[in-house]
Amino acid sequence: MAVVSSFHSALLPFSSPSIPIPILNPVNCEKRRRWTSYSTRLQCSSCPDEAKRISEQSSWESKDSEGKDYLYRLGQEADNMNIAVGARQGVIDDLFVGNFLGKDSDIVFDYRQKATRSFEYLQGDYYIAPAFLDKVACHIVKNYIAHLLNVKVPLILGIWGGKGQGKTFQTELIFRAMGIEPVIMSAGELESERAGEPGRLIRDRYRTASQVIQNQGKMSCLMINDIDAGLGRFGNTQMTVNNQIVVGTLMNLSDNPTRVSIGQKWRESDVVHRVPIIVTGNDFSTLYAPLIRDGRMEKFYWQPDHEDIINIVHQMYAKDGITRDEVIRVVDTFPNQALDFYGALRSKTYDQSILQWVNDTGGYEKLGEKLLKGKKDGQLSTFVPPKQSVEALLESGHSLVKEQHLITNSRLSKEYMKNIDD
Repeated sequence: MAVVSSFHSALLPFSSPSIPIPILNPVNCEKRRRWTSYSTRLQCSSCPDEAKRISEQSSWESKDSEGKDYLYRLGQEADNMNIAVGARQGVIDDLFVGNFLGKDSDIVFDYRQKATRSFEYLQGDYYIAPAFLDKVACHIVKNYIAHLLNVKVPLILGIWGGKGQGKTFQTELIFRAMGIEPVIMSAGELESERAGEPGRLIRDRYRTASQVIQNQGKMSCLMINDIDAGLGRFGNTQMTVNNQIVVGTLMNLSDNPTRVSIGQKWRESDVVHRVPIIVTGNDFSTLYAPLIRDGRMEKFYWQPDHEDIINIVHQMYAKDGITRDEVIRVVDTFPNQALDFYGALRSKTYDQSILQWVNDTGGYEKLGEKLLKGKKDGQLSTFVPPKQSVEALLESGHSLVKEQHLITNSRLSKEYMKNIDD
């Protein structure tokens, strides 16, 4: 003891107030750091009055079924964002998960999930073809109760048919009627400058639809529009790695609809909801054959009959005061036309009224300035829509047919205009 005390007394006069001095503990001969300021000490781990570590006070160290804490699992996952956790019981302290937030509420869901689509803008009564409604509704219901059925249920519904037949619009009307909040993708998202990105995006959108079901309590699905435009094999088109990965991703989702990875480590507890997939296209014969086989994709060819066309066009012209008999006259005058043709008729009748409105606002010279400033200030001239009549619709129809024949005869797109009779 005397030796140690004299050693202390020899060192202390030369020590600076800001320099820690290693000394020997007389009890267990361990090195300790001691500051010359006696009011501040670093306590050793063996002292009974040591403060509890922060990590031991946090529920972030809650163990999962494999005995691993949450921070370990975060480190194992790729591209993980902390905001994806939300307020979940057993992960965040109970103080912040109280009943006012719900036991498993995701407090940032509305800010993260922007891929979902709602259809409040579809106002008014629209006609839904019964055959179309039965097929889409049956496919969605079958996938939601697939665990109760003793049959193989295809995950994908492929709706195909001619151009402009209302495949996408009819599907959106069904989503609105059934209260479904889908995740929408287009063919333009099926290619990227980075290999593997589109396949990962499909899996991510699929998991997003699963989160809508789990967190919002709403039915959801994944819809890909014009899939043959992104994955179809045409005459001289080149097959890319992303095309192959997207096809493989859709095939894997069909075979394993509840186990979807976006790059993170596989976990037995990571099971997502089964989400039905709906794709639209014009020609599925250009797709990879194993993808469209019966076990993975259920095909539905949509070609509206004469009665469906009349009912749809009648609802389209209902606000214009066009009667059903007048609609039949227009449809019979222009047979073998797609549904978008009759929508173009109504749009073309507005041309003369718009040109008159331009002249009323001062002509073409200052049109840009008036359009931008008037729209911002709310001082645009009132536009009076034209009064629709059968004669105006027929005149617009003959003008469109003339344009179609000019395009066909110029060899610009004979395949696109194949519905026109020679």
